[in-house]
Amino acid sequence: MLVTGTIVSVLFGFAAWIALGRLDDAFPPPLDQSNNYSAEVFDRNGKHLRIFTNSSGRFRLKTHLDEVDDKFIRMLISYEDKRFYGHFGVDPLALLRSAAQLLSNGRIVSGGSTLTMQLARLLEPRQKRSISGKLRQMLRALQIERRLSKEQILELYLTLAPYGGNIEGIRAGSLSWFGKEPRKLELREAALLVALPQSPERRRPDKHPDIAQSARDLVLKRIAESKAVIPGEVNRVAALAVPQTRINMPMLAIHLTHAARDRNPKALAHKSTVDAKLQSRMEKLTRSSARRLGSRTSAAIVVADSVTGDILASAGSAGLEESARKGWIDMTWARRSPGSTLKPFVYGLAIEDGLVLPSSMISDRPSDFGGYRPTNFDRTYQGDITVRRALQMSLNVPSVKLLEAVSPARLVSRLERTGVKLQFPQGEYPGLGLVLGGTGVSLTELVQLYANLISNSEVPVALGDGIRNLPGPLAGRKLLSRVATWHVMDMLSGVREPTGSRPLAIAYKTGTSYGFRDAWSIGFDGKHVIGVWVGRADNGPVPGITGIKTAAPILFEAFEKSGLKLEPFPRPPEGAIRQNTSELPISLRQFVGIGSVARLTDTSDSNKLRVAFPINGHELEMPHFADGTKAPIVVKLQGGVPPFRLIEDKKLVEQIFRTREILWEPESKGTTTIAIVDSIGQAQTVSLSVR
Repeated sequence: MLVTGTIVSVLFGFAAWIALGRLDDAFPPPLDQSNNYSAEVFDRNGKHLRIFTNSSGRFRLKTHLDEVDDKFIRMLISYEDKRFYGHFGVDPLALLRSAAQLLSNGRIVSGGSTLTMQLARLLEPRQKRSISGKLRQMLRALQIERRLSKEQILELYLTLAPYGGNIEGIRAGSLSWFGKEPRKLELREAALLVALPQSPERRRPDKHPDIAQSARDLVLKRIAESKAVIPGEVNRVAALAVPQTRINMPMLAIHLTHAARDRNPKALAHKSTVDAKLQSRMEKLTRSSARRLGSRTSAAIVVADSVTGDILASAGSAGLEESARKGWIDMTWARRSPGSTLKPFVYGLAIEDGLVLPSSMISDRPSDFGGYRPTNFDRTYQGDITVRRALQMSLNVPSVKLLEAVSPARLVSRLERTGVKLQFPQGEYPGLGLVLGGTGVSLTELVQLYANLISNSEVPVALGDGIRNLPGPLAGRKLLSRVATWHVMDMLSGVREPTGSRPLAIAYKTGTSYGFRDAWSIGFDGKHVIGVWVGRADNGPVPGITGIKTAAPILFEAFEKSGLKLEPFPRPPEGAIRQNTSELPISLRQFVGIGSVARLTDTSDSNKLRVAFPINGHELEMPHFADGTKAPIVVKLQGGVPPFRLIEDKKLVEQIFRTREILWEPESKGTTTIAIVDSIGQAQTVSLSVR
């Protein structure tokens, strides 16, 4: 009889297992419903910039066991499901205990649900308790145990457990109630998070702190009874109150984090180069600055590391909620007129070409450049002034003179080494107005140009935030020579701080676009660059804003509040020295420019233009290279002020010569006359015969 009963039991169990398998295949548990996770965007140090809600509007963060404090896991299992690792989804002993408590007390004291059954309820929520619902949970728990390991079941429960409002999962719960990840939960914190999922709305600490504290203390009491922790520690913790406010999820770098999600919507984690603390400080500064300047005025700030190319902060507006300021527009990438902020690169290129040095004199007087007649911002002129002061005062006429000498196209080409391409209207080419803001460039691109100005690398560096673009070296050569770079940095470091700002060991340049639409200030120390833009996102004018009065004070405040350690400027490279005007070679004491009518004050014989070779009246043989092709004739000069122009038989050669050795290719053999003209109008004529 006993044998027969055993056989029947085995057969029944086997049949039940087969039936469960078929039911499992026909109606599998909805595990895929748990995949609706929140996306996270992290800063360079692993701190959150932004946590997005999932498609259901909930904060649900995918959780792994190694992201949760072991103490919490032990407390959870001890309180909710002591035999978790020993059952197959349903704990008969717990169910019997629950039924006995119901009969003796007339109410449910404990539900008898395992963690697996609770997970089943989270996957398929029900409106109210019922016997059929409990049976369905038990069936689903058995199905889940067939598919997942115990560790996977725990991870899924820790991802889906409710913690009040739209908070789901231990990570979101820990961040919302304690502002930290659940790796290092304190005892009182872990106890509250164990208690909340059983009745997340009724026990919410921000709405029902007394109920929440009672639930937490009950968890602590049971844990103490199980001797999982020292009773004295439980008593100490029980005297502490629960948090009564919910901490908002981080919401920094709005434009950047939206870009992260838009570019890779399936990714759950995005890593940026931005520093969360610095980003928060810069966002507060843009917000407060914009509100001081008017209801429609906005501001933007970019902070970058010139060594690595990392963008450390990117605040694109005064705030997404600022509809009047069109805060949804990211002004760190909007192309606008840069005003005078490109002038330092013109001066650097002129120094690199040997046209001027900081102590060279340059004329600031009304000038005509083929019909283009620039004026200074304040409509006044300084007369003869050093190149250093001309840049520091951001004078327009000297800047245009230098740009004419180095050529706008060459400046644009040089700037493109950094990966920045200036924007010009369709069909238009770079002109002399480029140096006064006649182009389009974004704040991020301006910061990239200045980062390359101060970079110590031999190759250009690209800025990147890790989301929209990656930082790092570019192919090609550095923006300017080390000597030219040092002189520009040295000149800009002498610009006085704006009124009301505290002096800082930084260099900076300001700019104001035509019509008071944009105010700029770009500053740097020996490593960091900070760029500030102020204006209206709709490109409307803001009467009275200027780079020096509006943007520069924000720049200085940004450096002060950034927390960055100011790095010293580099030592002068070989060949870079400060000199007085009188110590310069005569040819560098004053720059006049192409076509100018000004003259040097020094008219000594040593500065007079002479053609040393060929000699007037001589006959020359047309030179050739070894392969038989025609070679140029070397015209050697003495004195004069470069650059030089060559006129052959009354026809002007287009090329401009900046050295005293000119390579001249005669158009034909025979008698010809050449004339050499220097930059101050001196001319020397030579007649010769070429055979």
